[in-house]
Amino acid sequence: MRSLLFTFLILLNFQSFSQDTFSIIAVDPETGEVGAAGATCLFGQNDGIIDIISSIIPGKGGVLSQAYVCIPNVNMNNAISLMDQGYTPSQIITWLNNNDQCSAGNFQYRQYGIVDFDSSGEVRTAGFTGNFADDYKEDRQGETYSIQGNILLDQSIIDNMENNFLSTEGSLSDKLMAAMQGANVAGADSRCLEYGTSSATAFLVVYSANDSVDQPSLEINIGSQQSGIEPIDILQESYNEFLSIENFEDENIKLIPNPTDGIIHVDSNKNYRIEVFSNAGKSVLKTYGNKVDIAQMQNGIYFVKLADENTGNVISYKVIKKD
Repeated sequence: MRSLLFTFLILLNFQSFSQDTFSIIAVDPETGEVGAAGATCLFGQNDGIIDIISSIIPGKGGVLSQAYVCIPNVNMNNAISLMDQGYTPSQIITWLNNNDQCSAGNFQYRQYGIVDFDSSGEVRTAGFTGNFADDYKEDRQGETYSIQGNILLDQSIIDNMENNFLSTEGSLSDKLMAAMQGANVAGADSRCLEYGTSSATAFLVVYSANDSVDQPSLEINIGSQQSGIEPIDILQESYNEFLSIENFEDENIKLIPNPTDGIIHVDSNKNYRIEVFSNAGKSVLKTYGNKVDIAQMQNGIYFVKLADENTGNVISYKVIKKD
């Protein structure tokens, strides 16, 4: 799922697909989680931008690479390879600027945010914004995060994202979602101002330390919406749906088998209202009982929501469909 779908290098058109605008990458020193979130005013990108601008090594760190990127994002791929070899975030950025691999302009068009853990578990952060990236542009680092944006409405977008991230209590995913809400204003990406939205497509991804690269603990990827529809609102709704397990009496039940090639059984004697969501947050199946059949669906990640009719409580599970 995380693999790139393109096998050749595409020079991006500077007007139609030149920017990816606001994003945040962060780690949680206590849990070892690494996560990222971002959005851009790019229409027609049904697969979203998550694989285009973000790459994460579970338990180690991650890279966001945006502004005039090529597809595949060779600079990002090189950066994650250097991280895997033990380069520090600052060393990675220096190397990238000296060895820029994208034919869309030069390193002064790029923007990076990098966060990782060193061998002692200490957090390191670094960022870069080229002189030729479009205004308003800025990258800003804190102890555990890097926030960056270009072609923004103004500085308030970065300010709001940072304030929300720092002031939110809870998990890393809670803090990342709050940061995205900080940019939920019309024209956060200034190109979307005329449509009354912050952006057109958004994502949120979090890896636990023991996750594999192709199976993050949380991944919500909202593809491009129609003009006038706010993707961060959909991101929030999806986040609430998939992660709301509070007060669910049977939260220890399991879905088996998982991964599955077809029928999933609920390890419980109860019947539930069952709804299946795609990884993009769309409802794709509704049923009732204690099993669900997704054999005819494409391989990938789905979220199964169980609702207890007696209590009204709900719980959501991530399931993997593969033949």
